[in-house]
Amino acid sequence: MLESLFVPTLIVALAEIGDKTQLLALLLAARFRRPWPIIWGMVAATLANHFVAGYVGNLVAGFFSPAVLHTILALAFAAVAVWTLIPDKLDDDEDSKLKRYGPFLTTLIAFFLAEMGDKTQIATVMLAAQYPHFLLVVLATTMGMLVANVPVVLAGNFAADRLPLTLIHRLAAACFAVLALFAGYKALQLAGWL
Repeated sequence: MLESLFVPTLIVALAEIGDKTQLLALLLAARFRRPWPIIWGMVAATLANHFVAGYVGNLVAGFFSPAVLHTILALAFAAVAVWTLIPDKLDDDEDSKLKRYGPFLTTLIAFFLAEMGDKTQIATVMLAAQYPHFLLVVLATTMGMLVANVPVVLAGNFAADRLPLTLIHRLAAACFAVLALFAGYKALQLAGWL
C-alpha cells in the first residue's frame, strides 16, 4: 500500500522537473507575486486532472489480462522515459492571457489545461493501472507535482540556477526506464515465458 504512495510521488516529481507546468508555475510566480493562491490553484487543478487520469487508468486495468497490462505498461513507461529527455517549453501566447482572472483562477485553468496529455498525466494513468490503490496514486501524483512546483513558486528561479536540468531529466528518464523493465519482466512472468 505504501508503494502506491511513494513510487508515484517520486516518479511524478522527477518527471515534472523542467516540464511546461513547472515553467508555468515560474511564470505565474513572476507575474502575480502571490504564491499561496498560485499553490492552491495548482493543488485543485492537479487533483482534478489526476483524478480523471487515475480513474481512466484504474478502469483500463480491468479490461486487460495481467500479462497484457504489464506489456502495455512496459511500453508506455519506456515511451515516457524517452519523452522525459525532451524538455518542454511554454508558449509566449499563454503569457498574455494569464493575468485577467487573478492568481487562483488563472492557475487552476492554466494548470488543468497544461496537464492534458502531459507526461505526468500519462504517468498517472499508467500508475493507476499498475497499483490497486487508486486514490493513493492520485494523491501521490498530486504530491509529486507539488514537490516539483511549489519550490519554483516560493523560490522563483533558485532551483533552475543551481540544478543541472539535463541531469534531472536523465534521472527521471532512468526511473521510467526501470519501471518499464519491471513491468516487462512481470509481463514475461505472467505470460509464462520466465
